[in-house]
Amino acid sequence: MTLIVKNNIRKVVKELQRTKSSQSSVLTQSAELDKENTVSNVAEEVGPELEKKVEEILANAIKRAKANGRRTIQARDL
Repeated sequence: MTLIVKNNIRKVVKELQRTKSSQSSVLTQSAELDKENTVSNVAEEVGPELEKKVEEILANAIKRAKANGRRTIQARDL
């Protein structure tokens, strides 16, 4: 089962950088430094590894929900 959509990874990385750069722009001396520190590409192997991590997180959440006698995974299980 595929949870992670490869095309969305790059979008999320860019959005995270925009959010991060707008928060840290006060701390940096120049805008050029921000541009140099951005990530412009995402390697092909990121998707499968991210998929594995998400599956691990969900498997642990299932165990926690069961241990607490619940049939519903909640945010606190993550």
